[in-house]
Amino acid sequence: MQLATRVTAGACLAAMLCALPVMATVATAQTYPSKPIVMVVPFPPGGPSDVVARVVADGMSRALGGQIVIENVGGAGGTVGSTRVANAAPDGYTLLAGSMGSHVAAPVLTPNVSYDSLRDFVPVGVTAHAPAVIVTRKDFPVKNLREFVAHLKKNAKEVKQAHGGIGASSHMACIMFNTAVGAEPLSVAYRGTGPAMNDLLGGHVDFLCEQAVSVSSHIASGGVKALAVSANERLQTLPEVPTAKEAGVDYQMSIWAGIFAPKGTPPAIVDRLAKALDTALDDEAVRKRIIGLGGTIPDKAERTPARFSAYVKAEIDRWAPILKTAKEASEKSGK
Repeated sequence: MQLATRVTAGACLAAMLCALPVMATVATAQTYPSKPIVMVVPFPPGGPSDVVARVVADGMSRALGGQIVIENVGGAGGTVGSTRVANAAPDGYTLLAGSMGSHVAAPVLTPNVSYDSLRDFVPVGVTAHAPAVIVTRKDFPVKNLREFVAHLKKNAKEVKQAHGGIGASSHMACIMFNTAVGAEPLSVAYRGTGPAMNDLLGGHVDFLCEQAVSVSSHIASGGVKALAVSANERLQTLPEVPTAKEAGVDYQMSIWAGIFAPKGTPPAIVDRLAKALDTALDDEAVRKRIIGLGGTIPDKAERTPARFSAYVKAEIDRWAPILKTAKEASEKSGK
């Protein structure tokens, strides 16, 4: 009888010990967040990743009942900030506002990247999609995309194409456009879209292929000239700008942004963040802001961590061969 009692007591103790991690996770999720959350944007202020992250972080802060603070950590095509998050404590207090640039392009194009896009992060959800817009300096001597392509093919070595750095979404948009038209303009890399746009506004470079999110206001003010969008249809916010297809150019792409947490972040916290993101993207003020910038809101079914994880993997599989080919061609040409 005593032996049976000891065995039963031992089994109960073992069960309690095994349950402790689960109980701790539940308790953590219930009290989360108990302090400000840092969302790292791996690009300088003013670019599309930064703009979207700030809009979404504001909505998520209201949903969570806690503050999300944006911290810009630019450099090396988004890899500096991404590496910081990959190495951060997996406690839900350091997040990454990632994108096609940081998770798809940079690992292929940037030497010595220390993180694996699939292995070292937990996807929380996609925040927005946005087509690219081809914009030139306001005094560039062409009227439309057809004239621009003709000019570019004849004067490629003299035309300066800006982008936000190796691996940035604007760099990917550049690669796709150059491939579509069969030209190789002079590529000028910047530490983010903000600096690139500043030089385009100043007339120091000739054109840029970038998300509508970051160029719409400059188009509206007349600071730059918009030639075409990479969407299947004209954007509601830029109805006067034709699609590339209308000009006979096969240039279609959608640039995405999303939120990631470090690998090992408790599932309960990831779920809490995902629900907060879902709530934010359903908020009318958030939706109006993103759509007003030329972005599109992902459907509810796309926002789950599982769907976003599968989507990121599919994007890597799709783009890796294209980016490797572009990188090899660039190395051969000495660029």
